[in-house]
Amino acid sequence: MQLSLIVPVYNRPDEVEELLASLLAQQRAPYEVILVEDGSTRPSREVARAYEDRLPLRYFEKPNSGPGLSRNYGAQRAQGRYYVFLDSDCVLPPGYLAALAAFLAEHPQTDVFGGPDRARADFSPIQKAINYSMTSFLTTGGIRGGKRQMEKFHPRSFNMGLSRRAFEATGGFSAMRFGEDIDLSIRLRAGGFSTALIPGAFVYHKRRSTFRQFFKQIFNSGVARINLQLKHPGTLRLVHLFPFVFALGWAMALLGLLAGWPWLAGAYLLYLLAIFTHSTLLNRSLRVGLLSVVSSFIQLTAYGWGFAYAAWKRWVLGRGAFASFERSFYD
Repeated sequence: MQLSLIVPVYNRPDEVEELLASLLAQQRAPYEVILVEDGSTRPSREVARAYEDRLPLRYFEKPNSGPGLSRNYGAQRAQGRYYVFLDSDCVLPPGYLAALAAFLAEHPQTDVFGGPDRARADFSPIQKAINYSMTSFLTTGGIRGGKRQMEKFHPRSFNMGLSRRAFEATGGFSAMRFGEDIDLSIRLRAGGFSTALIPGAFVYHKRRSTFRQFFKQIFNSGVARINLQLKHPGTLRLVHLFPFVFALGWAMALLGLLAGWPWLAGAYLLYLLAIFTHSTLLNRSLRVGLLSVVSSFIQLTAYGWGFAYAAWKRWVLGRGAFASFERSFYD
């Protein structure tokens, strides 16, 4: 089973070290590993050299273009039958490649696949809280990788696989800097390619390590949802409006407190209390439970604001698709 692992990298030598170390511990060896350095100022060149004798590793450097086009760059140089795209801040459990290979051997008709993400026990409390808000059914995270999806499964690029023929038929990722994985999934499904969720092929995903970074990431995800709707009409769902309603609602709740109408603020407090209770029990940590309240609030608010910002820019002012991405993806 020829699995080519393709990883875009930007200023993450420490994370790349962890990812490559986890590949050495795999129950099944990778066919090849391709690292694509996307114009980094802190490259992973020396880390890659340290693993060249232990892994079938190839390392490329190129000017910055964003993660989607960097994945394409790696895929165009890959030799496997399947391309597996991973984020550089992921760590793989020992059975990851074996789970992929077993599933694909049993379901050879599958052209597009992916798995969920989790937090590892040694992640920081903030990383665990962010993981909670990105995967919990109490937030919009419930659609990211559970066994039951609110819509047809769209693999995300932190853990996403394609057959060579599916990649070549679609041309791979677009130049979008956010939402490029959902855009590709939509085009793949429109092209008749079968998709599959592989629950056993999960990754440990560090994501952002500060709430400031997390806010920027999720804000741009809200922006991307408007761009996706305009590029693929009919893909906007009611669940995508929830963060905007949440952000608007807590502003109204504050005004309600000033006006002597506390009921809306009370509803928000009950909702955040539910998040705190569920996360505390799930993570067995009061600290992570408290931080999960913060991360969930940031997630919903940032997405809602990004959604509103892009709607104003694109629907009202009529700006182009990339007007909302005025800063680098990696900022």
